[in-house]
Amino acid sequence: MKAVPDRGIIGYTCAYTPIPIIEAAGFVPYRVLPMGDAPDQAGQLLHDNLCPHVKRVVDRAMGGDLPALSGMVFINSCDAMRRLADAWRNVRPQDPVIFLDLPATHDEVANRFYASELKRLADHLAVRAGIDAGEMDWQASVNTFNRLCELLAACSTRMRAGRLAGGRAAMQALYNRACTRPAAESIQELEMLLETHETDADVSPGVPVFLFGNVMPDPEAFALMESCGARIVADDFCTDSRMFSPVALGSDASVFQALAGSIAQKPPCARTFSPKTPGRMAADVVAAARECGAAGVIGHTLKFCDPYLARLPMVREALNGEGLPLLMLEGDCTLRSIGQQRTRIEAFIEMLR
Repeated sequence: MKAVPDRGIIGYTCAYTPIPIIEAAGFVPYRVLPMGDAPDQAGQLLHDNLCPHVKRVVDRAMGGDLPALSGMVFINSCDAMRRLADAWRNVRPQDPVIFLDLPATHDEVANRFYASELKRLADHLAVRAGIDAGEMDWQASVNTFNRLCELLAACSTRMRAGRLAGGRAAMQALYNRACTRPAAESIQELEMLLETHETDADVSPGVPVFLFGNVMPDPEAFALMESCGARIVADDFCTDSRMFSPVALGSDASVFQALAGSIAQKPPCARTFSPKTPGRMAADVVAAARECGAAGVIGHTLKFCDPYLARLPMVREALNGEGLPLLMLEGDCTLRSIGQQRTRIEAFIEMLR
């Protein structure tokens, strides 16, 4: 693995962020997760009825609960993220900010547009790094990122088989470390972990469930669900596997077109839309739940998340049509909010037995 210069840390907040570009410029990608001990201060700048994810990130910025940053990358994924970029410029004016427009659809025209946005990011980071964009080793950064994705997928497979000590909570801790430190450090940790013998513990006797939603980075949230009798057999959140989908550099397209096409193939969140299959999100949830053998589905979304609120009726209808029970939970990026749902989770699991 070829080492790249460490030119500082570039923060980001969205699973659609092109991590290989940040790494190719010699920076360490650092996801600002909506968790930590920073006091609630975002209300000084943002409306109370705004995405808790955004507000917790702003709390961290205002509370100094961050490493020194060389810049921030924001993705125009929703109105709340636009407000986050505005607030960041106010709270941390010393951080160079770049705001990328992410198409809501993924077709040839949209991918060409996003490729131009990725080139704009590469040029911006090259200036910050004091290099020419042509000096970036794209293949090395993609290889490193893909190796990280491969190792995380292997750990996830072990976890789902009941052979990872600490279960789903431990897996989330691995995701959190992988998105907040140099890839080489996580690759070394994961390789050592996978070289050890698998645990001899039997698969949890809990009821198999599939989880989906937008943001749930706290490992203790998963531990709480499993303590209620759930066995998490698969899940889809933008703070876990959705961040780590391998990318490919095709030989017949520019690096930016190839990256744009690969990013477009990531498991989509609710803000994306397919004109040909408007119910794709619902179909994806059903397919994932069936594939993993789940007896039921738990959805966890943040309060005031309009994209998910708009999609949930079709998800519920699709699951009902397949005879798959659904429990919907709302949270605010605190363990307290998920803890308040314990009784509902226990009742749902008991119903599935």
